[in-house]
Amino acid sequence: MRVVIAGSSGLIGTSLVAALRQGEHEVLRLVRRRPAAPDEHGWDPAKGELDEAALAGADAVVNLCGAGIADRRWSTERKELLVSSRVRPTVLLAEAVARHGVPALVNGSAVGYYGDTGDRLVTESTPPGTGFLADLCRQWEAATSPAVDAGARVALSRTGLVVAHSGGLVGRLKPLFSMLLGAKLGGGRQYMPWISLDDAVGALRFLVENSAVSGPVNLTGPAPVINAEFTRELGAALGRPAPWTVPEFVLRAALGEAADEAMLAGQRAMPERLDEHGYPFAHPTLDAALNAVL
Repeated sequence: MRVVIAGSSGLIGTSLVAALRQGEHEVLRLVRRRPAAPDEHGWDPAKGELDEAALAGADAVVNLCGAGIADRRWSTERKELLVSSRVRPTVLLAEAVARHGVPALVNGSAVGYYGDTGDRLVTESTPPGTGFLADLCRQWEAATSPAVDAGARVALSRTGLVVAHSGGLVGRLKPLFSMLLGAKLGGGRQYMPWISLDDAVGALRFLVENSAVSGPVNLTGPAPVINAEFTRELGAALGRPAPWTVPEFVLRAALGEAADEAMLAGQRAMPERLDEHGYPFAHPTLDAALNAVL
């Protein structure tokens, strides 16, 4: 297949490019700088510009664009960036998919779509929640409508917290645990819908290759855990005790609204669609995922 990827330089995108090429697919990357390699094509979502040659003969487009969610406080300007860095690229790509008759679009989304669901099981049929993240995900997914209207197969990858050796959730936490500063967040009862990097990439490749899958798909492991258990297991894997607690007021002082929605809220999200279509998880438990990356 010929696959065009936007957001190929990030944690998931870099690994996905390698995985698709290992599967003997041709991969073209959309870059915002001047193209410097034969597999690169330029685009500028802010200006609505895209090298149309990139989509000629493409079998699928994968869109992984978006600024980091919990990197800093959500000022008004930061919220605008979180939305625009997702919605504008998606609209541009969805319209290009429709214009060129590309058969499939695999578009990024997140489990934040469901809001804070407590300990209730969440599947792809669960309605959207409330809050900024839920609204952001609704806009993100709705931006694919030009491709849907044109008859393309559109899969919405509602991705959870990625467990990787470097980068992602574990990459941010490892230095703290190494300094014996590992701690649960607040009460630690919020669910963490984790997924290993191998499975996040494997599931995206599965969505690209499997023409039977469309609509929302939870990219999460089949055994979500609460924050207290995640903290305990990560500490054990690193050989570092983690007896501490970061109080909620400290998180709110540091991150404001982002603390409530991205750190203290959670989703007990299950990968029902992946299970239905027979995706084989490489790391079905958190223990297996942590052992693999650490």
